[in-house]
This record gives sequence, structure tokens and C-alpha cells, in this order.
Amino acid sequence: MSPTLDTPHRLAAKLPMNAPAIVFDRVNLDFSGKPLFRDLSLRLEGGQATCILGPSGCGKSTLLKLIAGSTTLPFTGGLHLDTHSPGGQQVAWMGQNDLLLPWLSLLDNVLLGARLRHELTEARRQQALNLIREAGLAGYEQALPNALSGGMRQRAALLRTLMEGRPVLLMDEPFSALDALTRFRLQNLAARLTQGATVVLVTHDPLEALRLADRIIVLAGSPVEVAEILALGGTPPRDPGDPAVTSQYAELLQLLMNGETV
Repeated sequence: MSPTLDTPHRLAAKLPMNAPAIVFDRVNLDFSGKPLFRDLSLRLEGGQATCILGPSGCGKSTLLKLIAGSTTLPFTGGLHLDTHSPGGQQVAWMGQNDLLLPWLSLLDNVLLGARLRHELTEARRQQALNLIREAGLAGYEQALPNALSGGMRQRAALLRTLMEGRPVLLMDEPFSALDALTRFRLQNLAARLTQGATVVLVTHDPLEALRLADRIIVLAGSPVEVAEILALGGTPPRDPGDPAVTSQYAELLQLLMNGETV
């Protein structure tokens, strides 16, 4: 029997229903000798998708690195996952670089986490194959990374991250290298797969944030401050033609332009 296309729904169902919130408590951090964060307090709600927008260099990617537990960014203050399920791996991370292993095929890169944890089963392999097909990469399962375009490599990195099924998912510009149609499809796939997880997505695209977020946080200033928090109605992924999306797009653009002048 061939694998069915509802695998992403089954994969998403494995995510914890009580995914943890992420709490920043008066965090201070200097970067290149300058203050980046000063007394930054912020709560990213559990089980929701939060998109972070702001000018280049304002600290969006640094926030993700702190959540991921980077040891190269010494900070003061508190940062913790507000969870009742301590222990085990909580966080999956997708950075701006795909970090595919050049000697592994696309399929083996997608399955890398399962292989390292000795959890590689035929069911997991079928899940990966289904995701590869949905991502428009069918036929490239055995291709090495150097035979793939930049957009294809980014898709493979996204699938590898989604396959982890972690309660907290951090993504830094995960759709930036994709053409418009592929981006739309992958946004839909990611939103479906991560329902119930705590998702933090850094993006420069206001429309992407409006499609995928439950809340949008706009950062601005130096040191960085939270300029605005927008709560969105409905369930991601939203239709870009939805009047609620188009009406908030202009508002969000204005907030971002205001932030660049702070």
C-alpha cells in the first residue's frame, strides 16, 4: 500500500497539547560592545505561533539563539521554558543556513535526527517521503546537497526540523530562498504540522507574519524594545486575500517604518 498524504496530520498530532511558553525576565545582553537588550521582559505563549518582525540587526535572530541555549551569548536575567514536563529535548531549531550534511542524501538529511536517536523506523521513513513529496521534492530523495538548488536545500532543512516533532520550534527566515508559489505551499505545510507547538518565527515579510502568526511582535530601537504586539484572529495559515489580513497589512507596515526611525 502506498503511503497516504495525511501523514503530516498524524505527525502534528504527536505534538504536546501543553507546549511550553517561553519567558524572558529582564534579560540584558551586549553585542559587539553595545547594549542589545536591556531589561527585556517578554512572554511567548505556549502552543501559539509568534512571528518576530523588526529592522535588520535589531536582535531577532539573537532572541532565537538565546532560546536555543546558545553558550556564546552570555546574558544576565532570566530565560526559561514554562513547562510542566522537564527533561528531554524540547527545542528544534532551523537557522538561516541549511547545514545539510554534504555526504548524505536529501532523504537521509531529513531523517538525520531519527537516525542519531536510533529511532529510524519504516514508519518514520514513510513520513519523511510523504513530506518530501508535499514539499515538491519528489524524485530528489537520493540527491546529494550539492546537486540541489538553494531553495531545495532550504526545503530539506525545513522538513528535517519539522520531522523532530518538538514542542518548541524556532525558525529563522525559513522560507526566504523560495519562490512565491513554493513559499505559499511550504507555509501551509509548516502551519499544519506545527499546530499545538510553540513556534517562534523570525521573518522580514509582514504578509508571511500575518498568514502564520497567532501573535506578531515588532521590535525596534537600540537597545531593543518591544514596539508593538498584535494579536490575530482566526487560525493560521490565513488566506492572503482575507480582508482581515489586508487591513492589518498597512498597519503592520506603518509600525515597521516607525521602528526604523526610532
